[in-house]
Amino acid sequence: MNITSVASAFPKHYYPQSVLLSELQKFWGPKLENPAMMDRLYSRIGVEGRYTALPVEQYPGLERWGAANQHWIEISQELGEQALGCALKRAHLEPTGIDALFFVSITGIASPSIDARLINRMGLSTSLKRIPIFGLGCVAGAAGIARAADYVRAFPDQIAAVLSVELCSLTLQHDDVSMANLISAGLFGDGAAAVLVAGAERSMPGPAILATRSFFYPGTEHVMGWDISEKGFQIVLSREVPEVVEQHLAADVDTFLAEQGLTHGDIQTFILHTGGPSVLEAAEHALNLPPGALDVSWACLRRMGNLSSASVLMVLEEVMLHRRPDPGTYSILAAMGPGFCSEFVLLKW
Repeated sequence: MNITSVASAFPKHYYPQSVLLSELQKFWGPKLENPAMMDRLYSRIGVEGRYTALPVEQYPGLERWGAANQHWIEISQELGEQALGCALKRAHLEPTGIDALFFVSITGIASPSIDARLINRMGLSTSLKRIPIFGLGCVAGAAGIARAADYVRAFPDQIAAVLSVELCSLTLQHDDVSMANLISAGLFGDGAAAVLVAGAERSMPGPAILATRSFFYPGTEHVMGWDISEKGFQIVLSREVPEVVEQHLAADVDTFLAEQGLTHGDIQTFILHTGGPSVLEAAEHALNLPPGALDVSWACLRRMGNLSSASVLMVLEEVMLHRRPDPGTYSILAAMGPGFCSEFVLLKW
């Protein structure tokens, strides 16, 4: 089985981080004891610009969660169609060419889910198996690929698609001036990505998926996630995130590789989601990586911020299109998220 195609899509609104900071300071400045603190905070986030679902001037008036979620439904369909359509075009497939669709998101909800709406919108197969997944957050891009791999292992003559749409800006909490919300408002961006995974009998090009592995860390549900109320999604983001990464990542990678008869030295490329500077630094340290090993992840973080579940798929797209590893070499695609948990995918080019 192979990852045969990956493609991204973004809203039409893109702003330098300085513009977004200025707007947020207007919004939150009177509520902060030290408004200048935001300048120092955002200078350490390492993001140079981000896409937003709406024009920046519309966010102060977006006070009701229902209105924000309605925007999520509408824009998710637009971006989902663009990303999935591009992935299909790159794989030379028609919309009816996919047999299962895993839709992942943590920034909005809909019933019928977005995957159902895309059947009507794109002319996807009416026998498409739909698997909408909510709640996995940043880990869902890697988890989606792993679940798609499980599917085509069972149905090797079929193709599964993973579609992630994350519109993090629509979760902005107007009254929350906690450090977690301030960081979230400066770190997370909006975008979509789609990946096609082909079964072994399809003989399509792309890196082979050799194995996948999930790791769950008991008692860490307080580290990351949402508090959900009538106001919508309020970020839970603990300072412990980098510590959890440092404590578990290296041992988990070694365990995963040992199960495949490999070692850390066999991995040429790490495709890691753009969790933020502290997460990437923790990963570099834990894995004892050489300088530049996570350059693609750092570049994606600077260009668009953390796109939650879509982040690792953006990094994968950059690697596949512009920084393709040598044939026969191994990569690990990895992401972490609420639970707290990790998901690994072993690739061979």
